[in-house]
Order: sequence, then C-alpha cells, then structure tokens
Amino acid sequence: MKSVVITVLILAMSCQGFSQSGVRLTPPHSAWDEMCPVLSPDGRELYFVMARHPLNTAGKKDPGDIWVTRNQNGVWSAPEPVSALNHGGYNAVLGFGLSGNQVYLAGHYDGKRPGNGQGISVATRQGTGWSAPVPESIPYFSNRSSHTSGHVAAGGSVFLFAAESYGTEGQEDLYVCFRTETGWTEPRNLGKGINTPAQEVTPWLSADQRTLYFASNGRAGYGSFDVYFSQRLDDSWQQWSLPVNMGSRVNSEGREMFYHTFPEQGFALYMSTHNSDGYGEIRQHTPELVADSLIRSVPSRVNAVDTVVRIVPLVREKPLQAEEKLVRISGKVMDARSSQPLIASIHYRSDTLFAVNSGPDGLYALQIPSTSVYGVTVEAPGYIGNYEKLDIHTYEMKTLVMNFRLQPVEVGATVNLKNVLFQQSTSNLLEESSDELNMVVEFLKSNPHVEIELGGHTDNRGLHQHNLKLSRERVEKVKEYLVSHGISAGRISGKGYGGTRPIAENDAEDTRRLNRRVEFVILRK
Repeated sequence: MKSVVITVLILAMSCQGFSQSGVRLTPPHSAWDEMCPVLSPDGRELYFVMARHPLNTAGKKDPGDIWVTRNQNGVWSAPEPVSALNHGGYNAVLGFGLSGNQVYLAGHYDGKRPGNGQGISVATRQGTGWSAPVPESIPYFSNRSSHTSGHVAAGGSVFLFAAESYGTEGQEDLYVCFRTETGWTEPRNLGKGINTPAQEVTPWLSADQRTLYFASNGRAGYGSFDVYFSQRLDDSWQQWSLPVNMGSRVNSEGREMFYHTFPEQGFALYMSTHNSDGYGEIRQHTPELVADSLIRSVPSRVNAVDTVVRIVPLVREKPLQAEEKLVRISGKVMDARSSQPLIASIHYRSDTLFAVNSGPDGLYALQIPSTSVYGVTVEAPGYIGNYEKLDIHTYEMKTLVMNFRLQPVEVGATVNLKNVLFQQSTSNLLEESSDELNMVVEFLKSNPHVEIELGGHTDNRGLHQHNLKLSRERVEKVKEYLVSHGISAGRISGKGYGGTRPIAENDAEDTRRLNRRVEFVILRK
C-alpha cells in the first residue's frame, strides 16, 4: 500500500530572494487518495483533498473532503478535516483571495452538500475557522461531467475550470471566466490549442497569468494522464503556445494531475499515482532543479559579479523576443577538493545555445529565457566535465545561483552519472540519458589513457540477488553505449553492487532514490 499521505521537501536552495533552507512536511501514513494541494497565501496552511477516508463527512463512501495541515514554528501538524468546508459530496479548495481571508471552493453549497460540481462557493475566515460557504453565481455555467477541478486565480478575479459543457471538443475541456464589477462573465472555452477530443483537467494559472498548467490524456505521454504547460499568447485567452509535456521528472507511467505552482515558496505540488498502488499521493517538484552536489553557499561578492566576470558572446540560433521572461543565473566554478576558482566554459543548451566563461576568480553570469529545460555542461582543462539538467520552464523568480565543483582527472576520482536514467526495474536506458553519456564519451576520447570502472547501484528494496542482477545489467547497458560510440571495451570494466553501497538513508523515497545510480571511477590516467 501507499506509504505516505504527503511528503513535501523544500530543497535547500542557494537562490537570491528565497531564504528557506530545508523544511519537511510529513503527516501520518495513509492508504487513501490525496489530491488537489493548495497552500494558503502566507504558506502556513496546506489544504488538500482526501478521498474515501473513514473520517470524511460521508465516511469511506465520501468522494473527497478538504483536509488541512498547519506549519507551527517550523513543524507541520497532523492533517485534519476542515468540517466547516465539507459536506457529503466532493469538496476542494480552488484558491484564495489576495489577503487569504477568503477561500474559493468547488461546487455550490446549499447548507447540506454541494451540487454535482456546479460553479463555486466562497467562505470567509472567522478566527481560526471558516464561515459557511456561500454560492457564487456564474451565468450559463454547466458541467455534465462528474469530474470537478479548477483554479480561482489572481486573488479571485479569474476562474479556470474543467467541464463538459457548451462547445466542448469531446470530453472535459478547459474554460475561463472573469470577475467584473457586476459579477462573473460567461465561461469561455480555451480553444483547440489547449483542448483535445479527450480530457483536459486540473488547470492551474501561474502568478503572472501567463502560464497554464493542466493534465491531459489526449496527447502522447508517459502515462494515462500527464502534466503539460502552455504560454498564453494574447488577451483573448484563445491563443496558446503548443502545450509541452513536463517530462519524466514529473510524469510517469501512472497518472499525474493537479500540478500547482507556489513561486513564493519556490516549488510546485502535484498528485501522482506512481509507486502508490493506484492511489493518489502528493509530491513536490522544484522547477529550478539544481543538484545537491553542485549547489553551495555563495560569497556575498557574487552580487557584484557584473564587474568582474568575463562573458563571451552568446551563440544564438534566434534572437530573444521582447516579451520573453528572463532569469539571471550567476555562480562560481571551483575545484571540488581545494575550492580554488577555475576558469571554465559553461554551456546552457535547449533549442538555443547560451555560452559563458568564468573568470580567473571562477565567477560567471548570464541571462537566459525561463521557459525551457536546459542541459548544462561545465568543462575546464584537467578536470572531469560536469553535466546537469536545469528545469526552469516553471520558474517565476528573476535570479538563480548555480555553483559547480569539478573533480581533477586523477586516479580514484568518482563521478555519479545523475542524469543516466532507466525505465523502472529494467536496464532499458531512457532517451534523456544520452546527453550525459555523450559527455562521458567525449571525456574518454579527450583522455585516451584513462581507464574507468562502471559501478551499478540500487536501493535496498526487493531481493538482494535481484538487485545485484539489475545493477550488473545496467552497467552492461552503459558500457555498450560507450563502446558503440567509439570507446575501446578494454578501457571499461564494470561491477554491480546492488544495494550494498548506499550514499543516503533508505528510509524515505526522497533519500532512497539517491542510491539508485550508476557511477564511474578512474582506475588509470
């Protein structure tokens, strides 16, 4: 059975404008569905939906009640149902007013139970609780589907929702309506750029009202429902960029929905059925993914980086558009052992290449659009190059710090290939592994006398013999790749260690996943 209700880990980040440093929220274990996570504006309360729980208003037959956990002096309380907001049907928080004193809820409340996902209601904070919800009137609102999801955004002035209604392309489509001085406008279908003949559900709008996140089963993806994002191109709400799949760091062969971003906290929350026996569990995603081995505290003088860093001309395939959102990335490149600064070349590549060199003091800075997933390579003479994935297409802050520590080319140096990924419980390499493997190929070609040993590792779950066999098979797959790209097989040995050499605790998935890895060690240089 699924082992956790919610585990939200706010990663320690060296990010200007973000000061939290590792907060963990761990309510009790659960075997019930959790979904639709929404943080209060002050970040102190997390509301979510729990389905079929015996403590729900209608007990185990209840399709979903609102529960809450509160941050009290840095410790999150055990979740509890919010009785004032719950009735016998499906209940969910869809958003808050600007002050946080109003909460918007799915469905019309009539004092007994909400009516079949029709419209929304609003409740007002009273002390430590909430008033009775009051229905909001939305002209021509209709939802023939039993599914209910949406987002009341912009402090209560924009309502995005999923419905099977007027003009629906097939099953559920996404719609929008707006609050005016005289009330809500009629719902407007977002158009064929977003909607398909299948289902589009769980919409969420970014704080700047430009980026839409939603789940769909109408596009090729990883599982039954995947999370996508799209950029609004004008004020008609009918023109959207081509929806982009959020990739394997969010989506799985299971079902991912309710992707909700919280830029003030620096992370997103979403629901996944992956590794949960088909039950929904709430997970955390840090859009500005920076590996823990790279991110370090940065000297305060990095704030003056513009006056000391040497920036080379950018290699561009297309010019920046005037309205592109940009993020300024700065940091330092250092020797991993001595922390001495290094002159290095740093490349950020998506469909466009952005190149910069660090100066003699190791400092660098550049600006890139915050609408892409980048492959980041860092190289310096005499050092093992480094490859990272940087996912900032959901990033809503303007600055980001990335520091890099490179290992010298020397016997005994160990490199964790963090972006070499496999299909679950198999030795089949995922396509996105090729970028880091190609960097290993280039390293071995540039250092023709270097010999390496590949090491395969798993976590401690499952049978020991199976883990040993799987780790050996994964090592063989990596070796086959390197040999097929021109590296002599005689320069590569390999061993499978199973779960015998963990680098992190195996008690929780957040740390256990770090043990599932492939490394190489330099045997000869």
